[in-house]
Formats: sequence, structure tokens, C-alpha cells
Amino acid sequence: MKKHVLIIGAGGVAQVVAHKCAQNNDVLGDIHIASRTLAKCEAIVASIHEKKALKVDGKLEAHALDAMDVEATKKLIESTGARIVINVGSAFLNMSVLSACIGTGAAYIDTAIHEDPRKVCEAPPWYANYEWKRREECEKAGVTAVLGAGFDPGVVNAYARLARDEYFDRIDSIDIIDINAGSHGRYFATNFDPEINFREFTGQVWSWQDGKWTSNKMFEVGKEWDLPVVGKQKAYLTGHDEVHSLSQILGVPNVRFWMGFGDHYINVFNVLNNLGLLSERPVTTAEGVEVVPLKVVKAVLPDPSSLAPGYTGKTCIGDLVKGVKDGKEREIFIYNVADHKEAFEEVGSQGISYTAGVPAVAAAMLIATGEWDAGKMVNVEDLPARPFLELLGRIGLPSHVREADSDTPIG
Repeated sequence: MKKHVLIIGAGGVAQVVAHKCAQNNDVLGDIHIASRTLAKCEAIVASIHEKKALKVDGKLEAHALDAMDVEATKKLIESTGARIVINVGSAFLNMSVLSACIGTGAAYIDTAIHEDPRKVCEAPPWYANYEWKRREECEKAGVTAVLGAGFDPGVVNAYARLARDEYFDRIDSIDIIDINAGSHGRYFATNFDPEINFREFTGQVWSWQDGKWTSNKMFEVGKEWDLPVVGKQKAYLTGHDEVHSLSQILGVPNVRFWMGFGDHYINVFNVLNNLGLLSERPVTTAEGVEVVPLKVVKAVLPDPSSLAPGYTGKTCIGDLVKGVKDGKEREIFIYNVADHKEAFEEVGSQGISYTAGVPAVAAAMLIATGEWDAGKMVNVEDLPARPFLELLGRIGLPSHVREADSDTPIG
């Protein structure tokens, strides 16, 4: 059994991960939180103690770390005795943290694909650009690396695997629909790091249709969806990590990702983009100061973690799966609904961070008990879905299957 966890990152998702690890430290053991800013880690530690979240007595410590420094990360893994590393820092860190895990034998978990800060909106095949090139390296070292274990990617991948295993003989299409029907009350803000968030949307939008990559412009293709609890919501075709892995690993001919955006968000985004303020390329001011426009925008926007106290409303994220079972056409929607206010009251973060963080902890628990300790690099859909989804239901993210007039909880 693997025990002791190192959490890398100190944002809103890391706050959720740390609280959930504390609530389950009888399984996960000691908890260590590390980022470049020690004070942020210490604040998370303090919030866990304030809520008395530790299930049993154990270590809960904060550390300063530049996770781009592979040797420093290796030393911290070794000194803490961590056997599971949950990487919820910037997506720029993935390859460095993975290298440290391979070097120490610790299991690795992340929630999004690696990004090169010098490149924006890289074209697919996304996982094949970085992570999958290191599959053999992981397997040789016997290191478990679970990629994309957030909600999307992550839980939605498990929904697809469950659909394949239990509901369909053949899957023809998967539409992943991500709706945030909540309100943070600010003029404009992003739910994750603005730099990472905007980089997803400033280039082409890629989907997998009829067995090939299809390109569109952002906000070019929209559709209204009628979803449980949140009702009718407009969402737009968007590129996303899991489109690549699901199309390749499960062999589904049509995989699309849809994200909900309000008109106000789209208007502000378009103005920023058209003015060049979302560019990652440096510009020089009249005073001779070199700045990166995207970093300036990030600096003036609210910190995503600051949105949590006033956030209200709900999210609905799920997979609309179509295919054939026993010779008949079938359609199901597998989904979760989360509440922003409830998330804040429990762990001090908003619902978007909650849905991203809780699955990473469930993955860590399954690695700790051996059920997901694969000894190689895997995506979530490579692994048994039901243990993961049932565990998620027990620790805060229950799922349902809607089919025609029926709605059945998983677990």
C-alpha cells in the first residue's frame, strides 16, 4: 500500500485536494503541500486545521518549492517519504514533476495536459505531444502515472469507460458538456489561472469527427443543451485534452467537447483578444518597459481562489453518449451536479475547483489501495471506472445516469 502524499500547487484546486486528502488521511497518510509561495501553502494548512479536517493524527506540512527544478522536487519527495505526488500546479510543470516522480519511484497524478509556455493552443494530438512520449520510461521504472485525473479530463473519461463497459455494444459519439451556471458577482474573472484559461481559447478549436480532426474557430459552433438541474444552457464547441485520449484509447469516431459561456464573457474575451491583450509575445511600452500582455491581464483580474466566498449556483458536467446496445440505438447522459456554496462551506473553494480537485484525491486513494496502481502511464479511461465513480460519490461528487425518463445514481 502506497502512503504519504505530496501536493504541488497552492491555488483553489490545491486547496480542495489538501482538504480532501486530510479528510481521508487514514488511507493516504502524511500530507505535504509545496509551491513557490510558502505563505499560500501555510494558509491551506491553517484552513485544514481551522475546519478540523484531519481524519486521524498525521503530518500536515507546508514547503517552498520551485517545481520546475527536478532535483529539488526529487529531494522533497525523498525527504517527505511521499509515494504519491498530486500535481495541481501550473500545466507548465507537468514534465518536470513527472521526471521527479520517475526518478524517485513515486506515483504521479495530474489534472490537465502539459503546456509549453512558449507555445499557445498547440494542435493535436495533445497527449502525444509530451506525455505519451514518456510511456516507455514510466513502464521501465514501474511508475504509475495517471494523466488527467480532474473532472474534464478525468471523471468524464471514466463516464465514457463506464458507458463502453456497461451500457453499449458500440459507441458512435461522445459529447462532453461542461456548464457552469453559477455566478461569482465580479465584472469579469476566470475560474482557473487566467494565463492557462485564455490559452485554451485563442487559437483553433479542434474536435474529433468521423474519425479525423476537425478545426473551427472559437465560438463559431454553439448549441443549446437542456440539462438536469441547470436547465437550458448555451455551450460552444471547444478543444480539450480528453477529446484526444478518448478518441484513441476507446476508438470512438466522434468526440466533441462543449463549454458554456455567457454573452458577457464572450464579449470581454473578444475585446481583449482583438486588442492583442491575450498575446503571450512581449511588447515594449513607450517607456521602454518590456511586458507580456497576457501576464498583465492576469495581474489585473481577480485571483480565481478569491471568487469562492461569494460564488453561488451550480455546475453540471457530463457525457452525452450515443450508440447501440443489443441491436438498438441508445442514448444516455452521465453527469454530476455540484454546488458552489456547498463547496466553499466544506473546503473553502468554489465549485469549479471542487470538481477538479476531488477526483485527483479519489485517484490517489485508489493508487494507495492498489486498485489503480498500474505501474505505468495511463489515462483515466484505461482504468476500471466503477470503483472510481463509486468512491467519488462517497467523498463528495455523486454521479447519475439519465436515460429517457429515468435518472439513476451511480453507486
